[in-house]
Amino acid sequence: MISVDINCDMGEGMPNDEALMPYISSANIACGYHAGDEALMQKTVALALQHQVAIGAHPGFDDKQNFGRTEIRLSPAEIYELVSTQVQLMLKVCSAANATLCHVKPHGALYNMAAKDADTARAIAAAVFNINPDLVFYGLSNSELVKQAEAAGLKTFSEVFADRTYGDNGLLTPRSQHNALVEDEDSAIRQVLQMVSSGVVTSLSGNLVAIKADTICVHGDGTHAVAFAKRIHTQLQQQHIEIKSACKNPVD
Repeated sequence: MISVDINCDMGEGMPNDEALMPYISSANIACGYHAGDEALMQKTVALALQHQVAIGAHPGFDDKQNFGRTEIRLSPAEIYELVSTQVQLMLKVCSAANATLCHVKPHGALYNMAAKDADTARAIAAAVFNINPDLVFYGLSNSELVKQAEAAGLKTFSEVFADRTYGDNGLLTPRSQHNALVEDEDSAIRQVLQMVSSGVVTSLSGNLVAIKADTICVHGDGTHAVAFAKRIHTQLQQQHIEIKSACKNPVD
């Protein structure tokens, strides 16, 4: 049976977190840098536990003004420290809640930069590995994020997006372009089923691009987040595709 994870970025101060939980299997929780704070982290971890959703750390740039979606040039050592500090904070919150941290997924501009830049990706992967080599690393399918994490010795989950469009290179269309987002539910469903069932995605130019879909992201701040997540969950079940997180046996 084909299985896939549904993940969502959460703990970012959006009103949809509780409504989304029944339709996802993994939550990427902001660590207070690009969004949120420790109290919101605690609340979101509690929600995830209530719904038996796997918990992930979602580290981003220290830039709440731009929601972590503006590139900031840092050295590999600074990237390492940035990620390490945030994952450690999430571990502290999880420990206090008697919860398990399953995975790590970088956020926003940090994610997109590392998808293309090996040095940035290597620094992120090293930070995660040195905290706990059993953590699962989420990164864009076919990107430097996945390559460097695997080289570091981490288990990886290749991520695809229900609500974003793709270029011929397999990378996400930059948000600065008008056609970066998938706004139509039917289009999002078609894209998800294509990626999960066929291992390809149709780029904006109409080409088929090979892709690996271990986990599907639905952005919690998206206008159609709850509707997308509910329909994706339903459609996958109707296609007899199992919805399963990266941590069947959670990391201690």
